[in-house]
Amino acid sequence: MATPASNATAGVVTKTSPRSVDVTVTRLQQIIADKGLKLFAVIDHSGEAAHVGLTMPDTKLVLFGSPTAGTPVMLAEPLAALDLPLKILVWADTTGATSISYNSPAYLAERYRLTAELRARLEPIEAISDAVVTPDA
Repeated sequence: MATPASNATAGVVTKTSPRSVDVTVTRLQQIIADKGLKLFAVIDHSGEAAHVGLTMPDTKLVLFGSPTAGTPVMLAEPLAALDLPLKILVWADTTGATSISYNSPAYLAERYRLTAELRARLEPIEAISDAVVTPDA
């Protein structure tokens, strides 16, 4: 499993994708749509770097969620809005291998002292991330 080159990985789940960054992002967008979730944005970090003459491996951040699920979390703990909507980082390492990374629901629940009911509102990211990296049959 690939991991970012920093110690800032507490609470971060990283999974290897068998696809390129672009194909992984497309697959993630389709899963989000199929589940009736809202795609808020796709931020192309590497594309923006290229616009200013810098290079970095392909890196995109996908922001998505459900206002129905997320709003009660933010009402209970307003600072949770720093981590919502949910985000999945799709990134290539220096060898070109693709991974996805996101904050675990357990980490977010601990960080914001969420109840089990509010934590459950964040849990769908686990099934979504699994579906994104599952190899095609």
